[in-house]
Amino acid sequence: MANLPLTFACGLYDRVLPLYSGEIKPAGIDLNFIAINSPRDIFDRMGGGQEFDASEFSSSELISGLSAGSSKFVALPFFPSRVFRHSMVTINKRSGIKTPKDLEGKRIGVPLYTQTAGIFIRGMLQHDYGVDLSKIHWVQGALNHIGTHGHPSAPPMLKPVDIELADPRKSLSDLIDKGEIDAIMATGLPAAMKRNPDIVRLFPNYHEVERDYYKRTGIFPIMHLVALRRDVHEKHPFVATSLYEALVKSRQRALAMMSETGALRYMLPWMTAELDEINEVFGGDPWPDGIEANRKTLEALVTYLYEQNLIAKPMPIEDIFVRTFHSH
Repeated sequence: MANLPLTFACGLYDRVLPLYSGEIKPAGIDLNFIAINSPRDIFDRMGGGQEFDASEFSSSELISGLSAGSSKFVALPFFPSRVFRHSMVTINKRSGIKTPKDLEGKRIGVPLYTQTAGIFIRGMLQHDYGVDLSKIHWVQGALNHIGTHGHPSAPPMLKPVDIELADPRKSLSDLIDKGEIDAIMATGLPAAMKRNPDIVRLFPNYHEVERDYYKRTGIFPIMHLVALRRDVHEKHPFVATSLYEALVKSRQRALAMMSETGALRYMLPWMTAELDEINEVFGGDPWPDGIEANRKTLEALVTYLYEQNLIAKPMPIEDIFVRTFHSH
């Protein structure tokens, strides 16, 4: 029987390279791996037009859609992108912000209020530092270019939020540079930081802070999961297991390759020290797959989505992901 042709759009991360190169192949599938290094483009094309059979996808958009009963996708518990976000909160010192609580009453820029990164940052600030999110005025716009940050397909907010759209002629970087907003929570740093010494990180010692955060909470924020079109899943139920198991093997292969330090695999001069720290903090596997190893992080995300009025009620983690049957 011929293999099923399947398109899969994803960023070209180390963890999926063996799948992209064909070194690892999903059973029964002829995989057309479409490498797109702009996650927002993938989400907009997948969410808006179901352009791919499977893809990397926004965790918050998918869970919000499932909760609202409007999702055209099922999810696989493989996580192409996860990032600690303490390093991505920038402030203008002239606004008087010294501690997280000082964010209350301020104007804060976000590329997209419903973005997973923003949800995790707000949840962390609320739960770890007691920040009252209802006292913040949000300004939504693209970080370093004018216009909007993509065209998301997330369901509407369930309750109104104090949010305005930024002037379309200015980026968030422009606004913090001029003092028109006081801080930014994003997936990167404002370009103005390079020329304006007043723009700094809220957590300058973010490496220590993020490490402590993980040790205390067990949360390593998950940005993206893998979405599979529901119609493809219903017609070819074997695909979920086949694709998931291939992704897991691909990541395990990448992790093994990264640990071979005779020649450094990445342009990270202190990578050997990084690997030592990863082994100490994460017990050797910093990027686990599946539900159980990620339960604390996934439960935190669902809690934050509920508290921030993006889903109507918390949902069990098992209800987010389609069941996959392991052959080993």
